[in-house]
Amino acid sequence: MGTERATELTVLRPEDFDRWWDHLARAFGGTAAAEERALDRSLTEFGRSLVARDGAEIVGTAGAISFRMTVPGGAEVPVAGVTMVSVAATHRRRGVLTSMMRRQLDDVRALGEPLAVLFASEPAIYGRFGYGAATLQLAAEIDTSRVSLALPAGTEDTRVRYAEPAEVLAECEAVYAALVPGRPGMLARQPGWERVALLDPESEREGASALQCVVAEREGRVTGYARFRTKMGWGPSGHDGTVTLEGLAALDPATGAALWRFLFGLDLMTTLSVRARPVDDAWQYLVDDIRRCRTSVRDGAQVRLVDVGRALSARTYQAPLDVVFEVEDAFCPWNAGRWRLTGDTKGASCERTTDAADLALSVRELGAAYLGGVSLLSLAAAGRVREVRPGSLTEASVAFSSSVPPWLPHGF
Repeated sequence: MGTERATELTVLRPEDFDRWWDHLARAFGGTAAAEERALDRSLTEFGRSLVARDGAEIVGTAGAISFRMTVPGGAEVPVAGVTMVSVAATHRRRGVLTSMMRRQLDDVRALGEPLAVLFASEPAIYGRFGYGAATLQLAAEIDTSRVSLALPAGTEDTRVRYAEPAEVLAECEAVYAALVPGRPGMLARQPGWERVALLDPESEREGASALQCVVAEREGRVTGYARFRTKMGWGPSGHDGTVTLEGLAALDPATGAALWRFLFGLDLMTTLSVRARPVDDAWQYLVDDIRRCRTSVRDGAQVRLVDVGRALSARTYQAPLDVVFEVEDAFCPWNAGRWRLTGDTKGASCERTTDAADLALSVRELGAAYLGGVSLLSLAAAGRVREVRPGSLTEASVAFSSSVPPWLPHGF
């Protein structure tokens, strides 16, 4: 029998980017547009991107982006946005992914980032590396020909106008930035990342229009925007077009309602396709028939606590809390052991302790609950959190909750 060669891990060099990106594109089902390649190159942090090689052959890729993420309480915490992860089909089950995750989390720790976050193409993969599904995404296929909206006061005072997406990018980014502190999971966009929302290669439109944009204005100021595409369709009864929402943000209820009314009322369109929205999206409480909106919910971002003490100290808690966690973390053993977390709505502290444990769980459960969207009580009902001190589970579950569901709208 032949002997398998060890995989070598190195940092990505600019001159190797095209080969690295070609491998990644193949792993995700084919080639991508030249515009996407160029944008990815400009946003790639080469010092945080890994190449796995078998001899001269690239067999694995992984990257991380330096972001800041809002946590409960409104603080923006440094976070590694894990991305560009792939393993060649020829090298599965050889430890390539594990070696990249090992190197990456060690690097994240060395950089002092207490958290890592990712969107998983296959959710089953990342639990073994300590990631927990922490946010949800709402989708809907709304029959706009049969669903009406009840509009709040002020909607009529809001002006909605068409604009070229690139020409109003700065105004739209200002709206997005104003919303970041108010919702856990949102990312403060780094310079250059605003261009991702405008990426619009014709090859990926699937017959729909080019990206369109409207902005909403109140008292002469831009207070919201919607980016969308339209696709004509005709059936036995006539027009049957679809509007696909690509992004919407609003600073107040009247602005949001005006934007939704616009999207519901586009000529020749009978379906509004909504994807990757927060689970508390306001339109659900404006419609008169939610059943004709065909809603669905799926997993969103996965969170990994790289430094348990710093991560739990960085957020606030909905109720006073004093609890000792017994944390299991085989992949990052520096997190394993007992931690005392004390905190309230003003701040928190999390330190090593030898005191008896109140709750026992793995770092994966802490990641799932961290942003306040997944209940510790729910995880306990699934057998994933064990209560040692009676009453501590309810106390911790209430304290960890968030009044605003977490949401990560910023792909990377």
